[in-house]
Amino acid sequence: MSSVADIRAAARRMEGQIVQTPLLNAPLLDRIAGRKVLVKAENLQKTGSFKLRGAWSALSVLPPGEGVLAYSSGNHAQGVAWAGAAMGRPVVVVMPADAPSVKIENTRAYGAEVVLYDREREDRAEIGAAIIAARGLHLVPPYDHPMVIAGQGTVGLEIVAQAEGIDEADVLVPCGGGGLTAGIALALEGRFRPRPVEPAGFDDTARALAAGAPQRNPRLGGSICDAILTPEPGKLTFPRLQALCGPGLVVSDEEALRAVALAFTHLRLVLEPGGAVALAAALFRQDLPETVIAVASGGNVDAAIFARALAMA
Repeated sequence: MSSVADIRAAARRMEGQIVQTPLLNAPLLDRIAGRKVLVKAENLQKTGSFKLRGAWSALSVLPPGEGVLAYSSGNHAQGVAWAGAAMGRPVVVVMPADAPSVKIENTRAYGAEVVLYDREREDRAEIGAAIIAARGLHLVPPYDHPMVIAGQGTVGLEIVAQAEGIDEADVLVPCGGGGLTAGIALALEGRFRPRPVEPAGFDDTARALAAGAPQRNPRLGGSICDAILTPEPGKLTFPRLQALCGPGLVVSDEEALRAVALAFTHLRLVLEPGGAVALAAALFRQDLPETVIAVASGGNVDAAIFARALAMA
């Protein structure tokens, strides 16, 4: 399992390769929320999301030149594709056919081979396992991998450094399988309280934390927050979430869209709905402290969804 030492080592391996993203504030967002809201803008990361961190961390410890396979709805796909191209590694990515077209196109543009599947009828893990067996590739999963979690945890290291002078805050994190949330929770080392945020109907982590045992979502698709739709918490990530996180938060698709619009209006940030759920919770939930740090995890949004969000402003 990943440790704070692993996170610090990952940060050293990715020096000069990733963007140290800013921690932003807008007084008008504070007014809407009724509290101070700081936004960790991971949408400004290369490839448009935090996923490059975990991808670089995992690929950078593999033997030179060897190929990798990932499965992803898009942001992890782009991160692995970008990192693989930079390191000269062949990359195959298994992606759901209903992933946003911009994510599929970008993954191919970064040089990866894309294999599409039906997320309601097919199992991406089975598809990936068959390709790995045939081609001898290394699997780099989107969250349940020690070096992926360590890479995502570098977001937490930056938050601690950037939030110097803040004594108490909740750090709200968009949560799918929990890699980003677990990594940040480890990196915070008790400085702030991390809390996972999920879309309504796909709140497996929030339910699992409340029940004390993993829970599974009844369906795998149907939310605009595609970036964070996973069947259940990860086997590696969930124990860390149990030990280190506060209760999960849940927001509606409409609230996520409103957060997309408000982030653009007041911060000029382009977010995707899944990347905006933490900001939505910061803006629209009442049971939070006076200061909240919301991770904006990604900005790879289709134009039609973005236009729909802006129409709500």
